[in-house]
Parts: sequence; C-alpha cells; structure tokens
Amino acid sequence: MQVMHDVDLTPLNTFGLKARARDFAVLEHENDLHEIVKLPAFGRESVLWLGGGSNILLMRDYQGLVVHVKNKGIRELSRSDGLVYIEAQAGEVWHDFVLHTLEAGLSGLENLSLIPGSVGASPVQNIGAYGVEVKDVIHSVRCFDLDTRTFVTLDNAGCRFSYRESLFKQAGKGRYVITAVVFALSETFRPNVRYGDLAAVVEQACAGREITAKDVSDAVCFIRSSKLPDPATLGNVGSFFKNPVVDAQTAQKLLAQHPTMPHYPQADGSVKLAAGWLIDRCNLKGFQIGGAAVHDKQALVLVNKQQAEAQDVYALAQHICRTVQQAFGVALQAEPNWLPADFHV
Repeated sequence: MQVMHDVDLTPLNTFGLKARARDFAVLEHENDLHEIVKLPAFGRESVLWLGGGSNILLMRDYQGLVVHVKNKGIRELSRSDGLVYIEAQAGEVWHDFVLHTLEAGLSGLENLSLIPGSVGASPVQNIGAYGVEVKDVIHSVRCFDLDTRTFVTLDNAGCRFSYRESLFKQAGKGRYVITAVVFALSETFRPNVRYGDLAAVVEQACAGREITAKDVSDAVCFIRSSKLPDPATLGNVGSFFKNPVVDAQTAQKLLAQHPTMPHYPQADGSVKLAAGWLIDRCNLKGFQIGGAAVHDKQALVLVNKQQAEAQDVYALAQHICRTVQQAFGVALQAEPNWLPADFHV
C-alpha cells in the first residue's frame, strides 16, 4: 500500500476548497483495508474516508491520513418475487450506477438521478430527491468494522435510516467503512412523480404515451440541470441545507402568515418545510460573502463563485441561518459535513 504525502485535495472536493492532505492512500479493493489499518499513518479517529467529495467542506489542511475510496464493480446477486438484488462497490459513481440499473430495465433509483457523489456515500446521508430516499431500495450494506477489523453486513433495519441520517452518521460514525451496497430494485416500474414539478415535466415529455423509468430519470436530470450548477464548472455540494421539520402547531402558524409556503405533512404528524423557499423569501438569492454565494437560480445551493475561502462559506452559511431564524423562527441545519467538525451551523 503506497502512501503519498502533501497531496492536493482541491480537485477531490466538489466545492473546490483549497486543502492538502498530510498523508494520502487509495483504496482500490476492499481487501486493501487490511493493509490500510496497519499503516503507521493510520489513526482510527483521524483518518478521512473520502468518496466523491460532494458532501464535505474542508475548512483547512487535513493533518492526518486521507483514504480515497475508489473500489469499482457492479454485479447482479439474485432475483426473487419481482426484485433484482444488485451489488455496487462503494467507489462507483452514483449517477453512473443509476444509469446502469436503468439500462438493465430496473426501477427504483430513477428519482435519484444526477445526485453527485459515490455509491458508498449514499447510505451515510440516506440521499433523497423527488419523493424518494435511498433507504427505500437498500437491502444491505457491507462494511469493514474497525472495532473487530472484520467485514460485516448490515441489513436495512440495522442501518437505522431516517431523514438524511443513518447509523453511519450517528452511533456508527468512525466505526464502519462502507465497501459495497446491495440494492433491491424492481422489474416492474411504478412511477413516483408526485413531488414538485416532476409530473408536469414527465407528462410533457411523454405526450400521452406510457411513462418509463428512463422518462422519470430524464425529467429529474432536466430539472436538476436547470436549477443546480454542475460542480465541474461552479463548485458546490448540492443542497446545502436540510429541509427543516417542524411540529404541526408551528406549521399552522407559518401557513397562516404564508399561505403559499410549500409544506409536506409527515406520518408522525410533523411537517417538512422547503429550506430553499425559506431562503428565497429572505431575498438571499445571489447574496455573496467573499467568494461564496447563494446560487442565483436555486437558493438551497451555495456556490464557489470566486475562489472562495473556507471562512467565506462558513460566514455565508451562518448569515443564512440567522436570517431565516429571524424571519420565520425556523432553524436550518447544514447537510454537508464540516471538517474539522468544530465548524457547524
């Protein structure tokens, strides 16, 4: 296992923040983990497992070992009762994997098209979009347990999924290294186009013919591309804030003041609000601090407009949270991970 030193991490994080790694290694196969944990540079509490870099904000140089997870491979495991079980290695690019499943005639991931990042990161954040969360189709997650230094498989329940949360962000943070994910995808397509303007875009594209999973994927890609900047041309980490969830009483009060406010009742009686709408209503589109700005087309996205420094992003996120709190009494929470973790809003 080769360890490199003083490696530039700027091209490996999608916001494009300047940072360097003291030590750096590449994981190309899950069995590399047995060597990685024996490296002199390895420290369980200090190692950074880096996937696509689309959900992190590097606030300074990383004074430890960064392991770039790049193991590849997709294979079908089995078929049963209309479901196809597909295993993808953690280093696979998420959108490429989604397209692979669509080409195979499978459905379940079409609403999650064009989300940046890797397959291995998808269960950590329980990624979601357009009315679907990845927990809905995850069968199990294969991990390397740093406590026992053995491979384990966690079923869906064992991953403790909730909205943008999982075991891997909470009790299991720092313990499990995800090496592969098994998805249970359907041979029969059942469209889910209830969220936002997805139905209208799909309907216009299909012009009366039967909808396919590829149609939904294409519509999602069209909508995302029209609103969200490509990280390759304008640095960003996608949706910067989680959609806040409030109790029913708070939601009723806000709706009385703002009847057009988007809101989504939850099974437990709480109500999910649209963070982008709240930010937009505060007239923050295009607002800029240093080189970091609120995207002028989608208020939920912060962008690296002019070689932003880490402190620019932090100051901008804090300003947005304060402004929304003052205007609506609603607390926003950032979706990406701040590194080091003492930075948070």
